[in-house]
Amino acid sequence: MSSSYISTAIRRVVRERANYCCEYCLVPEAFTFASHEIDHIIARKHGGETTAENLALSCTICTQHKGSDLASIDPETNELIPLYNPRKHSWQEHFRIQDNQIIPLTAEGRVTVRLLQFNRQERIEERKLLIEAGILKQSDT
Repeated sequence: MSSSYISTAIRRVVRERANYCCEYCLVPEAFTFASHEIDHIIARKHGGETTAENLALSCTICTQHKGSDLASIDPETNELIPLYNPRKHSWQEHFRIQDNQIIPLTAEGRVTVRLLQFNRQERIEERKLLIEAGILKQSDT
C-alpha cells in the first residue's frame, strides 16, 4: 500500500485538473471559507493508492459526508451501488443542476446525492447564490 503523503506536484495536478472546484458538488474553492481537500476516491483502507488517478479535489462538506465510503444503498432499488467516481464518470452523465438542486440522473447519481447530502437547504442556498452570481450554471434541460 502506498504512503498517504501527497506530494506538492500531485496536489497541483489534482487541483488544476479540477479547475479548483469540488469534483463532487462543483463548488469553486474561491467561494468557500475552508480550502478544498485532496480526497482518496477509493480510501487507503480499501486498498486505494495515493496516485493522481485515485485522487479528487473535494470541498470539506463533501469530504465530511463521503468519508471512506465507496457505495451506498440506492433509495429506488435498495441495491448497493458505487458512488460517483470523478476519474471514471462524467459529471453531466450522472447529475444536472435544476432549480438550484443537483438532480441525479443515474443510480450512481442517486446514491451520491443522498450520501453527500448535496440538496440540504444550506447547500441549495449556496448554489442559488453561485448561480445568481454567474459562477455556476443551471443545466440545460
